[in-house]
Amino acid sequence: MAENKRDYYEVLGVEKGASADEIKRAYRKAAMKYHPDRNPGDKEAEEKFKEVGEAYEVLSDDDKRSRYDQFGFAGVDPNFNPGGGGFGGGFGGGFSGFGDFGDIFSEFFGGGAGGGSRGTANAPRRGENVMSRLELTFEEAAFGCEKEVSAQRIENCAVCNGTGSADGVIETCSTCRGSGQVRTTQNFMGMQMQSTAACPKCGGKGKVIKTPCNTCKGKGKVRRTQKIKVKVPAGVDEGQSVRVRSEGCVGSNGGPNGDLLVEIYIKRHAIFSRQYLDVLCEVPITFTQAALGAEIQVPTLDGKVPYTIPEGTQTGTTFTLSGKGIPEVNNPRRRGNQRFTVVVETPTRLTKEQKELLRQLDGTLEESPKRKKFFESIKDLFD
Repeated sequence: MAENKRDYYEVLGVEKGASADEIKRAYRKAAMKYHPDRNPGDKEAEEKFKEVGEAYEVLSDDDKRSRYDQFGFAGVDPNFNPGGGGFGGGFGGGFSGFGDFGDIFSEFFGGGAGGGSRGTANAPRRGENVMSRLELTFEEAAFGCEKEVSAQRIENCAVCNGTGSADGVIETCSTCRGSGQVRTTQNFMGMQMQSTAACPKCGGKGKVIKTPCNTCKGKGKVRRTQKIKVKVPAGVDEGQSVRVRSEGCVGSNGGPNGDLLVEIYIKRHAIFSRQYLDVLCEVPITFTQAALGAEIQVPTLDGKVPYTIPEGTQTGTTFTLSGKGIPEVNNPRRRGNQRFTVVVETPTRLTKEQKELLRQLDGTLEESPKRKKFFESIKDLFD
């Protein structure tokens, strides 16, 4: 119930005006902290992980977040009707400007004023989404792969086939006649007010089970951890989610299943990093290669590629290999580029003869324009 839930912003530890990026970062941090793989057998961490996932599902969706900010938990309830409430039914058309009074009556009588129904107990309901985490190598994320993830979800009980009954006998509730709700009339400030509430006999289900199933305790559903195959598309990036349709919690009363949302994490690569669709890396070269130019071997996602660098190449110079980057999601034929930066390595542990040769070379070289300009600037500064 909503009264037992913590505010979604509080769950993620962000302010109400937090940006989408701040919410995503807060979710990733909390999800990693409470993930079942990191806390095996820890029920409290498991509940925290579900709580964090529920909060992120709402706050990461602009429409759901807007409704939550305006109406609270009621705004993201599947049965929520923002046009309902107020004084309906017996007052002939309602007073649309008195929404706050509807909340007051709800507190007193446990339902909306006027006896309007809040939904059918046996109406089909979509199952909740579930979330999982998947860590990939740089190459797996770049080219796509098929993986298996563990996900906790609610399923129909296999023993009773989701009925909740051990013997299959389910009766329509005699009190509410299957509606799941009862209507009461009470006096308030000299007026007779009608309200609806969940039927106390069937708990709002509209049905009564005489012999509950021992496995699910009459609920018809159980929580299980399943291994689910996930096809990861080429080009997926850190923090993105892969949606697997209908692999979430089972729906109620014939409603569709929820989805599985798999959030992607990518292991740090020893050589490569990524910037949108481009692959970045550094390639060390020798002083001689930089000075004279040379053909070098550049590592790429497709293997080593020969590349000729010109003579006089300076350290920090960046070169581009077209089409050697990351494929675009949903359009793998389009790929980014690879940009590699050369770093000139200064030789160490030179022999006496090598040092002498370098001194002789240095004595024959003209002063570079960059060094000349630098020392002229120093002279002007201090003179």
